Amino acid sequence: MTETNAPGPGGAQPASPVIEISGLRKSFGDRPVLKGIDLTVGAGDVVCVIGPSGSGKSTLLRCINLLEQPTAGSIKLLGVEVTDPDADIDRVRTHVGMVFQSFNLFPHKTVMGNLTLAQRRVLGRSKAEARAVALRNLEHVGLADRIDSYPSQLSGGQQQRVAIARALSMDPAMMLFDEPTSALDPELVGDVLAVMRDLAESGMTMMVVTHEMAFAREVGDRVVFMDDGQVIEEGPAARVIGSPETNRARVFLHRVLNPAAIDDSELGQTEPPQPGDPDYVAPAHGTGSHDRRSGPPPGGDGHVPLTVR
Repeated sequence: MTETNAPGPGGAQPASPVIEISGLRKSFGDRPVLKGIDLTVGAGDVVCVIGPSGSGKSTLLRCINLLEQPTAGSIKLLGVEVTDPDADIDRVRTHVGMVFQSFNLFPHKTVMGNLTLAQRRVLGRSKAEARAVALRNLEHVGLADRIDSYPSQLSGGQQQRVAIARALSMDPAMMLFDEPTSALDPELVGDVLAVMRDLAESGMTMMVVTHEMAFAREVGDRVVFMDDGQVIEEGPAARVIGSPETNRARVFLHRVLNPAAIDDSELGQTEPPQPGDPDYVAPAHGTGSHDRRSGPPPGGDGHVPLTVR
């Protein structure tokens, strides 16, 4: 973490957190989704948020720039309490770039139009200046040759890289990524993760909600594991993913990292279907065919395959 505050009487003072969350709660009606989140992100930190679907990860990210209004608690961005009713949230948002699961590009505008619109309307840049900034960021994501293309003419991975370039064109102090690769074909994921890795190496402050465990371990400074609206475990990325301390994190990571490995205790073993059971299929004697649900084939070794209902 870099130190940006001026030294005090006792020497250098640590920089204030870029993101500071305290006691954050969010409910939808009578259903609590976030149940008291405390979290800080320093300048240049890359914090990856992992956990099962429905654990509140995306809601946490959307609360940070008030796309969702928190029910209770406080959020500070760059030292400004955005949960204060008097805060100029629109001004603070100009410092926060966000990339969603869906690309959210304007379908009727070209790539260049998507990147220059907010620059001109929000930041007041001239057409030439906005175009120069856009082109620089498109070069960064490897799409400078697609400035005149429309979103429908791009692959999903290219659209997501355009969305990243659009966010960067606003010169954000931090970037929030909400599962940016979840809607992509597997072969397109690598290009997007490479752009994000470059951003991290450049010193961009990032919060990333992701299921890409290899990325979280290699690029993240810290990993936050969430479940049921709470932070269950937090620490250095290599430690949390490689040797989690809580049983819930161990179970989750085992299943994510070993999707084909199923413990016997999880299978709910049963006896093979018997005559009269709804899924019983009688052996097809004399035909050479055999249904795996009907028990051992005639003349077999008597081994009965495991049946899971």
